[in-house]
Amino acid sequence: MGTWGTGPFDNDAAADFAAGLDEAEPERRVAMVRDVLVRTIDARGRLTDADDAVAAAALVAAQCPRGAPVDPDDGPQEPMPAFPDQLRKLAHEALARIATDPCGPAPNWVDPDDAKQWQVLLTRLRAVLVPLPPTVPLPDVERPA
Repeated sequence: MGTWGTGPFDNDAAADFAAGLDEAEPERRVAMVRDVLVRTIDARGRLTDADDAVAAAALVAAQCPRGAPVDPDDGPQEPMPAFPDQLRKLAHEALARIATDPCGPAPNWVDPDDAKQWQVLLTRLRAVLVPLPPTVPLPDVERPA
């Protein structure tokens, strides 16, 4: 597998996943993202879909408040459909599994700085995927003049 950076689409597997999304019918793209997240959550042993799952989570996070858009030069070229809210939870769970699994890609980084940057990416994505608590409107209070 070729890896050229620490971004969510900076490896051969994620680039292939993005190309597959581009080639798929628009209505199939949500299922493709969901499927890779579920496979990663349910995986036993080696996490063969971890790079795809990070890319999928980045796509979901891009549609969340505070989410960063996916660079079309790196990710899919075609527009993504609106992802249902339940994908946020799946993406968060998949990233948690990847970040802590000894069989996942985390221990594979040769350069310690790259490993740290990649862990920061996972942490940032997970933070974006957690919904913000609802704000409670404060009652109007008269202030003294």
